[in-house]
Amino acid sequence: MSKTVAYVRVSTDDQVEFSPDAQEKRCRDLAKLRGLGPVTVLADEGWSGKNLVRPAVHELLRLVELGQVSDLIVWRWDRLSRDQGDFATLVKLFDRHDIKVHSVNEGDLDLASASGRMQIGVHGVFAQYYRDQIVENTRMGQRQAAEQGRWLNRAPTGYDMINGYLVPNDDAPLVQRAFALRALGGSYPSIASEVGIKFSTVRSICLNRVYLGDVRLGPDWFRGIHPPLVNLEQFNAAQRPHQQGRRRSKDLLSGLVRCGLCGRVACVNYNERNQAIYKCWHRGQGCTQSGRSANGLHRAAVLGLRVLRDDKDLQASIREQLNSERRVTTPKGPGIASAITAAKAKEKKLLDLYYADKIDADHFAEEEGRLRATIATLESERRTLIHEGEVLEAAINQFDRLGGILNDLNFEVFWSEATEAERRVLVEDLVDEIRIYPDQITVQVAGAPPILVTLDEVGLRGGTRSMVSETGLEPTRP
Repeated sequence: MSKTVAYVRVSTDDQVEFSPDAQEKRCRDLAKLRGLGPVTVLADEGWSGKNLVRPAVHELLRLVELGQVSDLIVWRWDRLSRDQGDFATLVKLFDRHDIKVHSVNEGDLDLASASGRMQIGVHGVFAQYYRDQIVENTRMGQRQAAEQGRWLNRAPTGYDMINGYLVPNDDAPLVQRAFALRALGGSYPSIASEVGIKFSTVRSICLNRVYLGDVRLGPDWFRGIHPPLVNLEQFNAAQRPHQQGRRRSKDLLSGLVRCGLCGRVACVNYNERNQAIYKCWHRGQGCTQSGRSANGLHRAAVLGLRVLRDDKDLQASIREQLNSERRVTTPKGPGIASAITAAKAKEKKLLDLYYADKIDADHFAEEEGRLRATIATLESERRTLIHEGEVLEAAINQFDRLGGILNDLNFEVFWSEATEAERRVLVEDLVDEIRIYPDQITVQVAGAPPILVTLDEVGLRGGTRSMVSETGLEPTRP
């Protein structure tokens, strides 16, 4: 038996005027006025009209296909859908099943005349336009919030969301502990066991820049206004053990060695004597860099650290360079903050002139757009300067800490007596990168420029064979 159905929908809880109860009352009043008999109400509360994936709509379509609907009442056409294509599909379906569709606000659905079909098309276009405008405004609001440093998603582990701001909670020390353990070479399962956080969460924590004080919108990161839980040095230290998409060898330099010719990460291979050799991934596919003995590269790392420790002139030169870069990043004159304040004052004055009818709408729109673009550019420059300053400050602190470690450490004694795990911790903490070239090696110590090491200094030799190394001095497979 065919029946009259009223469909109501609301996408948010705060739409008092368009609440489901208010829509249902108007639909029942219309049915009573038209003599349409008893009304079955189907309601989608809290569902968007962007598509037809809604429980009540599915039930409505089921009843229509079964021929159990004679009349459909809606408060407004856009309650059915805000997508023009979906709206057209529904209209064709209702027409095929001879269903009379009534709108409390717009009247009956007229498919018999050209003007009626045109009116329906116009309603669909405006519903789509309204939805697109909502999406556009939402994205603009999210972008503005992210640029202002506001976190837009659910609060990550270690933070609570209070009044729209991230605030560290009781789990913050666990997050900091996870970063510290990862920097020491701990695996995600072992860290999860020690701090009491599940494995997947630990991995997410160690790779998430929110703990640096940044916020994310899509692929872009912005400087946040919430307090960070780790500094840049601690964050980067936790990334060194991680090589995306590649299993790590047991050799202590794995992941730190790169080809100097093509820049690719060098992998660990083993020769016929089962000895470890670092070889460029692109060797034989366009790169001619020869392989290098792992043992020779171990000695190059130690030599680079020893050179930095003993050469006081080099240390002084590095400190001077870092301090000069810090002076460069310090803005001179009134500064960007003053420029932003001045631009915002001009924007306010422009608005006062517009309200006083001293400038027309076109002039106002043009000047406002120019001022907003200026403010956005200045704020972006300020965030960049702040970030560069933090990176440089972290580099200076890292170099000072490195100097203290180097002065207190006897490399020869330590290297000969340390276990593989202890050597790995030292290397990962102090060495950023080693690059192999046909005639030399460079050791990038954390916080310092690359240190040149010749092949002769570490017992290596040049050549063009695919595996070139010192004879018999390579470490055996662990």
